[in-house]
Amino acid sequence: MRVISFVYSCLIFLVLSCSTVQVPKSVSYAGYAVSPKLAADTALLNLVQPYSLEVNRTMNKVIGFTPATMTKRLPESGLGNFMADCMLEMGAKKFGMPIDIAFMNQGGIRASINKGNITIGNVYELMPFDNLLVVQELKGSVLEALLNHIAADGGWPISKGSSFKIKNKQAVDIIINGKPLDRNATYITANSDYIAQGGSDAAMLKVFPFQNKGYLIRDALLEYIQLITASGKPVDAKIENRVTSSSNE
Repeated sequence: MRVISFVYSCLIFLVLSCSTVQVPKSVSYAGYAVSPKLAADTALLNLVQPYSLEVNRTMNKVIGFTPATMTKRLPESGLGNFMADCMLEMGAKKFGMPIDIAFMNQGGIRASINKGNITIGNVYELMPFDNLLVVQELKGSVLEALLNHIAADGGWPISKGSSFKIKNKQAVDIIINGKPLDRNATYITANSDYIAQGGSDAAMLKVFPFQNKGYLIRDALLEYIQLITASGKPVDAKIENRVTSSSNE
């Protein structure tokens, strides 16, 4: 409520300052304790009700089904594998090129998906951020540096066909798209714009340009789930030993 009072004060100031410069001498606040004892603002409730009904209708729409609860965990999880595979497949479709490997940073997974129906709201809870799915070309040596960073962080989800082991907080026995990592080769990677710009301490990626089509990872997840459902299958991600640790690091 203090914020609302302050906003009103700012609006009045802006209106009055259209023609002349006004300098406020003081700002006052009114504090209100938020508790169940406060009477509901009927006018406000009536105002937002149509929007609330539409939002709930959209968020409760069922778009898929999973036979088991999917949660995140280190160094690998079915949920993480599912999300990385989504970025691999939907990235290839959106950008019209084969992707060698896709990543999903562990911190970007914000919820679990419970056994049963999957709704649009579940996907928004899973990926509440407006992170974009981007494509980035990386030399093998840079990709190795990223994987070493991922290993030191305990492991992030990576897409099918790729794997590595964590040993002494380093990535070893690296397989990319079915083949051993070649430090001199160039790989096409799918990632979030946040990570591609050096987020989650992935500073080694900042200097490399990436392709961006304004495609939200959340939208990719929604489309991916609906494609799986349309094929008559459930969303059923598995642990596949893509990321393993030799000493439970």
